[in-house]
Amino acid sequence: MGGFQTVVNTQPAPAVEGDFCNANPRFSVDAGPGGLVAGDQGAIVGRFAWLSFEEVDANDAPAVVNNFGSGSPAGFVHREQQGLITGYLQESSMVIPRGFQMSLMARAGLWARNAGNTEALPGMKAYANFADGTVLFAPSGTVESASVTGSIAPATAAVTGSINDNILNVSAVTNGTLYPGATIGGAGVAAGTKIVEQLDGIPGGVGDYALNIGEQNVQGEAINATYGVLSVTAVASGKLALGDSISASGITAGTSITAFITGNGGLGTYVVDPTQTFAAGTITVGIAIETGFYARSAGAPGELVKIDATIYG
Repeated sequence: MGGFQTVVNTQPAPAVEGDFCNANPRFSVDAGPGGLVAGDQGAIVGRFAWLSFEEVDANDAPAVVNNFGSGSPAGFVHREQQGLITGYLQESSMVIPRGFQMSLMARAGLWARNAGNTEALPGMKAYANFADGTVLFAPSGTVESASVTGSIAPATAAVTGSINDNILNVSAVTNGTLYPGATIGGAGVAAGTKIVEQLDGIPGGVGDYALNIGEQNVQGEAINATYGVLSVTAVASGKLALGDSISASGITAGTSITAFITGNGGLGTYVVDPTQTFAAGTITVGIAIETGFYARSAGAPGELVKIDATIYG
């Protein structure tokens, strides 16, 4: 325990991150029966979050919420007193445990903590960190980034498997390794089907995998997988994380890191989606993405900031 109270503030805190900051119109993220639920690592209140097909609801829509992902986040985790204290002698918690039902706000006035290195000013855009959903503030069109030197080469894998709804069961591996972000194909497999996560089994091999498209029925077929492998040979600045977007002249727009192979944020190899070929060169790695929210108040790093989907009003 933290012990007895030792500080008395002259003014109470304005809020707790994740609270509503005004009474403007609010819109929640639409979800079907059984969704939304916190993912394996739980969902942290007061951060942006992404939807995942690790599980699907009765409408075959993604039902799982994570504080990490790629592309635009689905919404913001509002504080509804749904965090649960599970640690021994823990005094408080902002974590919604795995499997607990929850909601996301697509639009609302909310309090967020400035996790960046610069002061947030009214009118700045709120950016969502791909790795943990924390909120950064910067002018529109700018992105927190890292810089590396690397190349991308296509890779493949071949397996035998069956698909029931959005679950791929791999019974045998002919060659290669499966990773999240890989696009799979074969007789009866829906176009654009990608691996979201391995659920169990031998890493990258025999086992069960969640897919991004449900309502499929493929039994005992040969299935191929394709993905890109980013080889990082030098890091000029920053650190790589899952979900980071990468860009350079010659790299397909929207390419992101979907899995680690030998790399762990620095030198090494990473899976990227979509598959492609890129000769060695300088690559910009975007660690955050601009959201539809604006800062509505000022706040130094670590302080609470009001965010809303309108710059004024």
